[in-house]
Amino acid sequence: MSIGLTGGIATGKSTVSALFRELGASILDADVAARKVVEPGTSALEEIRAVFGEQALLPTGELNRPWLGSQVFGNAGLLEQLNQIVHPRVREYMLSQIQEQEARPAAVVIVDVPLLFEVGLYPGMTESILVYAPYDVQLERLMKRNNLTTEQAQLRISSQMDIERKRELATYSIDNSGSLADTITQVEALWRLLQGTAEGRPDTKS
Repeated sequence: MSIGLTGGIATGKSTVSALFRELGASILDADVAARKVVEPGTSALEEIRAVFGEQALLPTGELNRPWLGSQVFGNAGLLEQLNQIVHPRVREYMLSQIQEQEARPAAVVIVDVPLLFEVGLYPGMTESILVYAPYDVQLERLMKRNNLTTEQAQLRISSQMDIERKRELATYSIDNSGSLADTITQVEALWRLLQGTAEGRPDTKS
């Protein structure tokens, strides 16, 4: 089975992903895929250069991420152009990886996708996990982590889908606003549930 994992900025999705990995889940990371599909020589990188200009590339031929990020942040039109280039290729890459992992008996594949609800669940994926923290916790963590002002942090959070809306959409929710020990307890409980679901699949081999 494959299940989506998502969160909001500064909710601690990376922590939860690492915990699932330690428990034995196969983790597929959309951020890793997003880097792979824009490596030098790829069609995506060439299309980005054509749309955004030579400044989108470093002298090494690699994607100039800081510059590109500064162009699309706060500019919905440019961000949409970039997403139309990158997202379909990431989706294609991730689907191929999911199919490989799901071929293993009783495999639990957790697909880490920051924009899971924005881009939609992948084919065959019927469930999702949200790493949740309320707005005030997000704000405090983000200000501390990135050394941002209140206004800067609020702007970044507001650029994403509301965390409470994501909570409504998710199948499962891990509340990561408390202690690490509390988060670990929740992850372990959900992992046992997911393992039981995967082992009960009709196509599971003995």
